[in-house]
Amino acid sequence: MSELMRAVEAVDFAIDDLRLCERAMPSVGDGEVLIKIEAASLNYRDLAILDQKFMPHLNLPYVPCSDCSGQVVKVGDGVTRFNEGDRVIPVYTQGWYSGKPTQQQRTTKTLGAPLSGVLQEYIVVPEQEAVMAAASLTSKECATLPIAALTAWNALEQGGIKSGDTVLVQGTGGVALFALQFAKMAGARVILTSSSDEKLSQAKQLGADVGINYKTHSNWGALAKEATGGRGVDIVIETTGYTLSESLSAVCFGGFVGVIGFVGGHEATISVKSLLGPFIRVQGIAVGSRLQFEAMVRAIDYHGIKPVIDSSFLLENVADAFRHLKSGKHVGKIVIEI
Repeated sequence: MSELMRAVEAVDFAIDDLRLCERAMPSVGDGEVLIKIEAASLNYRDLAILDQKFMPHLNLPYVPCSDCSGQVVKVGDGVTRFNEGDRVIPVYTQGWYSGKPTQQQRTTKTLGAPLSGVLQEYIVVPEQEAVMAAASLTSKECATLPIAALTAWNALEQGGIKSGDTVLVQGTGGVALFALQFAKMAGARVILTSSSDEKLSQAKQLGADVGINYKTHSNWGALAKEATGGRGVDIVIETTGYTLSESLSAVCFGGFVGVIGFVGGHEATISVKSLLGPFIRVQGIAVGSRLQFEAMVRAIDYHGIKPVIDSSFLLENVADAFRHLKSGKHVGKIVIEI
């Protein structure tokens, strides 16, 4: 095995400052596994970091991205969870096994910043910081799971999803489409919003029951409520951030809004009455624990869930992948082949 590996570094905070380089191969210590990364996927978080909108004081250069899958090629002394040849997925928030994460885990133990990212050929992680890959999925499909799928899974779980519920999903990015698929798996009805009629058509092919174009219907919250006969939706997956007031207008009495992103902005203006009167619960969602990850993988295998992959790029073309993500034209996940 060579002592060097290919990697992508960001030498500054811009897509044009991504560079393909060579780095030293990581060495395996006690209780660790060496993983040959086969595929990675992009998240909005990766773009926000690269645009210096998130973690602006991160030390340069850094290796971007947090989500990947691959194969164990070497195990350290004392490893019992994995064997050489196992297909695995590193966990995004290192050390979060169950329950709630600590502030330290949320701020210092996440792959792709501040921990080194996964746009490289090999990575070493402690054996406790990975899960077995979904047997029914390819490496490219498994690489889409750590943030997008687990965030959707956790948000629906926190919302107490049950058969017969109505779930409102915003957009056609990775989290949104996983939320759509998991909600349908649970027997729920799904309303999906998008700025594109073409994307709404694609979402309906994936199982969305109602599509609302928020560009042509700025009062989409009221329309979503009308689509439930006036009762309101049970769960909202809020991905844009600034549209929280519309989400609150769509939700039912005692409903749940899971705030999982800020792709549209960091600020939102809401009426306190919209929370107090209808007894709505609003909660920030920060991906999920390893225990939840393992449960999600079992469900994916059992129900035959297939991640929606928009496109894939070679490692040397990762800048083009980021530009595609920034354009907002994608439906589903963007994958990097390594």
